[in-house]
Amino acid sequence: MIIEVETINSFSKSELLKEVYGLIWILPILTLLLGITIEVLVIVWLEREISASIQQRIGPEYAGPLGLLQAIADGTKLLLKEDILPSRGDIPLFSIGPSIAVISILLSFLVIPLGYRFVLADLSIGVFLWIAISSIAPIGLLMAGYSSNNKYSFSGGLRAAAQSISYEIPLTFCVLAISLLSNSSSTVDIVEAQSKYGFFGWNLWRQPIGFLVFLISSLAECERLPFDLPEAEEELVAGYQTEYSGIKYGLFYLASYLNLLVSSLFVTVLYLGGWNLSIPYISFFEFFQMNKMIGILEMIIGIFITLTKAYLFLFISITIRWTLPRMRMDQLLNLGWKFLLPISLGNLLLTTSSQLVSL
Repeated sequence: MIIEVETINSFSKSELLKEVYGLIWILPILTLLLGITIEVLVIVWLEREISASIQQRIGPEYAGPLGLLQAIADGTKLLLKEDILPSRGDIPLFSIGPSIAVISILLSFLVIPLGYRFVLADLSIGVFLWIAISSIAPIGLLMAGYSSNNKYSFSGGLRAAAQSISYEIPLTFCVLAISLLSNSSSTVDIVEAQSKYGFFGWNLWRQPIGFLVFLISSLAECERLPFDLPEAEEELVAGYQTEYSGIKYGLFYLASYLNLLVSSLFVTVLYLGGWNLSIPYISFFEFFQMNKMIGILEMIIGIFITLTKAYLFLFISITIRWTLPRMRMDQLLNLGWKFLLPISLGNLLLTTSSQLVSL
């Protein structure tokens, strides 16, 4: 009888430990999701403020101090709006499309290192996992356009798929060149490879052509002006999201800003040295030999540096949106296939040759 009681107690303790470990594993994911939500709200507010200053007008100012709560107000409005379904559309595909677009982009955050040892999954194929996952998002857009039973929506979905395929290939060649330089496809290894020579060790200086191609391809992948052909309101009303309303429309809106944030973070990781400050400094805690505080301080500083570099790219992309006119579809495809693809392939061949010579 005593042995049975001990067995039951040990079993209950092991079950309790499993539940505790499960909660511990969920905490970083919940923290990351909360951080992503705050980042998206900040990006929406920044875009409105920057666009207002470029166009010499007043931006959001009534919802909260400096209009900070405007994005929350818009999200609440979309959440409370009626979800209208097209009567002759394919309802299952119509409902799944926005979810695929958002989930595929959220999964990309698994391999993004925000700071030193601050990454959910340090995989050996990290950057290529991002490319593989991000190429699922256009399927959601194509499903949304096809299932809407609307010729404008379907045209927008086809444009999104064509644009994604056209610019995914040069972007992949640029990432492959960075992997060859770093001798690794892990995002953490790529950042650490750039830290050997400080500021001048950034891949921006070693791959200037690849950086420009990656920058243009990232803007096209995010469907930002001048590459927002799938959503051109003058031609397609609103593109693949014409028939959507309420929270489903909000998911597409969220996916576009998430994609912009992911692209900004990958530009930082691949070309701008990631979390490294690249300037030598002596920490206050290191000076007084407070070793426990050094690790925490380095992680906080690393996250701050990563986000600062990412916001630099965000500022450039937002400024470009309100500066350049929209391209035609034939110009967009010509730029991708006739210019960026040969340039990125030549850059990859040069990188491969230089690596072989240095062996």
